[in-house]
Amino acid sequence: MRKAAIPLTLALALGAAVLPRLLGTVAPSAEAQAPPASAPPSAPGVPVTADTVATADVPVFLQAIGTAQAYNMVTIKSRVDGQIVKIAFAEGQDAKAGDPLIQIDPRPFQAVLDQAMATKQKDEAQLASAQADLVRWAELVPQGVKSRQTYDQQKALVQQLQAALKADEAQIEAARLNLGYADIRAPISGRLGIRMVDIGNMVRATDAAGLVTISQLKPMFVSFTVPQENLHKIHQKKGETGELAVIALGADNKTELARGKLSVIDNAIDQPTGTIRIKATFANDDERLWPGEFVNVRLVLSVRKGAPTVPAQTVQDGPTGSYAYVIKEDNTVERAVEVAAVQDGLAIIGKGLSPGERIVVDGQYRLTNGARVKVEAKAPGAAG
Repeated sequence: MRKAAIPLTLALALGAAVLPRLLGTVAPSAEAQAPPASAPPSAPGVPVTADTVATADVPVFLQAIGTAQAYNMVTIKSRVDGQIVKIAFAEGQDAKAGDPLIQIDPRPFQAVLDQAMATKQKDEAQLASAQADLVRWAELVPQGVKSRQTYDQQKALVQQLQAALKADEAQIEAARLNLGYADIRAPISGRLGIRMVDIGNMVRATDAAGLVTISQLKPMFVSFTVPQENLHKIHQKKGETGELAVIALGADNKTELARGKLSVIDNAIDQPTGTIRIKATFANDDERLWPGEFVNVRLVLSVRKGAPTVPAQTVQDGPTGSYAYVIKEDNTVERAVEVAAVQDGLAIIGKGLSPGERIVVDGQYRLTNGARVKVEAKAPGAAG
């Protein structure tokens, strides 16, 4: 019995070992039934907004704050004392040189003129009589009827009366001037301001305040200052081109008010501030410049032709200098750039970017070298 049990045990052991292999040929395992694992998905790109490096003719200028000034401005004052009897202008109107403005009561000045003319007539009559006597006495002196001394006295009297006539003529001229001063007229063509007196007021030649102001608005000056270190650039460019353009902008530094040209460079530098004063002349035909107005001034020195430009926010500042992200076929790289100037929302590139290259305009704060990007359409109204 013991011998028969041993072979049965061996048979069972062999069957247990062979059976799984036989089953494997009939039914696949659970691992074999499961689908193969797919490759992990690639990371999505960082969403950014892109633009293209453009070219533009960009002016090179000096910027300053200036003050508009009338080409000529006169404060009208009275040159005689008297009462205002007529005002012949409306406030704010245009006047031409010689137009009547204010009339001061002329009667006192007319009376003085009449008196001076009467005095002259009296002296002319006395002179005529004295000259006749002098002629007669000149004939009587050789006959001994009149002495030489009497003749000399008569001759001196004639000379005194002649001098008196010259004084009378001067008095008449002064009286005529004062009479003319009573009729106040515009000394220049320009725009009248707000009058400071009314009819019936007494005015005097010694009054500090004026009666009204008149300003010549066409053309206009704009006065401004620039640092003295720019003076040699101004002289150099002015010598090359003959004249330099000046642009006046509004308070927002964007709205162009007028274009003019540099007309005056002061003859000395202001030592306390280290600046040089400059004047520019503007035609001001549309009267967009007004006396006393503060404006932003650009003195154009030259123009960069075909300069590469990108939106200002494209260029970032890093530890090694300025940089911008240039979009390649599948990623972005950091490239150092040289910024020549930033103006009007544009960065003018000196070196590092070429026209036509695609650059990241928005979203660059989340980028690093080699990062993958996803270019999205610019939002309506977006800069760049």
